[in-house]
Amino acid sequence: MLCMRYTEIDSPIGPLVLGTAGSALCLIEFGRFADVEPKLQQWSQRWFKTREWRSDHAALRNVEEQLQQYFACDRRTFDVPLDLRGTPFQVKVWEALVRIPYGTVCSYKDIGQAINGVKAVRAVGGANHRNPIPIIVPCHRVIGANGSLVGYGGGLNVKAYLLQTEGCEISSAR
Repeated sequence: MLCMRYTEIDSPIGPLVLGTAGSALCLIEFGRFADVEPKLQQWSQRWFKTREWRSDHAALRNVEEQLQQYFACDRRTFDVPLDLRGTPFQVKVWEALVRIPYGTVCSYKDIGQAINGVKAVRAVGGANHRNPIPIIVPCHRVIGANGSLVGYGGGLNVKAYLLQTEGCEISSAR
């Protein structure tokens, strides 16, 4: 039976859980494992048909190192393999998110246009909200059409912090 592996790391935005089912990163969750375990079990049951999780820091050391480099402003892109699990539409949105350059923002409408779903702004927002790999799949770079910081799983303060880390002018994104 498949067993999900995870590690916890501390970051400037709080604790993060990193998860894998093999050799690719499939999850970053805000919080401590003990606090989010039921949510992770439900998620892994849906996408991997298992509720089993075990700690394995070595399996995710490269991801941790790249995230530390990112938070130290020493990394602009990530080169960890990703295992994106979601509906075909969600995966299409997440693949578009990865193409948003470091230090820039775009709107939900822009993402809709990028995937030929210009009228799918709400659906894009829903897919953005369900992104299982925040930060590396940079859903924080998506803002409202009016330039406002809207919705983020880690909270708007975390979204603002990530954008500021990347050098985005938050005042122009309001």
